[in-house]
Amino acid sequence: MLLDARNLHISYGDIRAVDGISFSLEKGELVSIVGANGAGKTSILNSIMGIVPLKKGTVVFENEDITSLAAHQRAKAGIRMVPERARVFPRLTVYENLLTGIYGLRKSIKLDVQIPWLYDLFPILRERKDQPAVTLSGGEQQQLAIARALISNPTLLLVDEVSMGLMPKLVDQVFDMLKQLNRQKELTILIVEQNAVASLEISHRAYVLETGTIVHQGAASELLEDPKIKEVYLGTGTQNSQATSS
Repeated sequence: MLLDARNLHISYGDIRAVDGISFSLEKGELVSIVGANGAGKTSILNSIMGIVPLKKGTVVFENEDITSLAAHQRAKAGIRMVPERARVFPRLTVYENLLTGIYGLRKSIKLDVQIPWLYDLFPILRERKDQPAVTLSGGEQQQLAIARALISNPTLLLVDEVSMGLMPKLVDQVFDMLKQLNRQKELTILIVEQNAVASLEISHRAYVLETGTIVHQGAASELLEDPKIKEVYLGTGTQNSQATSS
């Protein structure tokens, strides 16, 4: 098992965000945690990355308990995160932003291999490599954020609400790219996402989160076909269809 998160409790003062959830990822899996805005999805990723401390629970990565490790130590261990709304460095160029993805790493990264690979994966970044990131569109900044996370050859990629603010066409492109990275490069990916349909369509397994608690879990293909899940979480159930027809 690559990642094993056990009995996670996350609070912000008196506000409880996540209430005792557990989940896991095997090496090579693409797993989604889906749920409405405010369900606690981002808090979960931040706790795995070490940005938000756990009130209770443990995080085991590659058979090592990393619960007490700082975020930069987890990054060195092979965990990388694509944050919500990209959050690139606006005044740095595209190329300089990519280099921040290897800052502080001890292992050697072959930039002569990684940079061309990323430019092939995201051709627009090659065209914009000398431009400040602030001049990129929202979709281009999202591609840059993903490339920055990939440059270090992570073992586990955490992806936070990658579809937020993107046009539908770009959403499809980004999810297709994540699927390609998982299937062809065997990169293990954990996605938290409000766009449940797009996320489930590329995932092996998924967890459905509701107000800080996991209420459903299973194969993504099965969740996509579950009538209750379709109605409540995907907006494609009977009631929704009736409302549309009327």
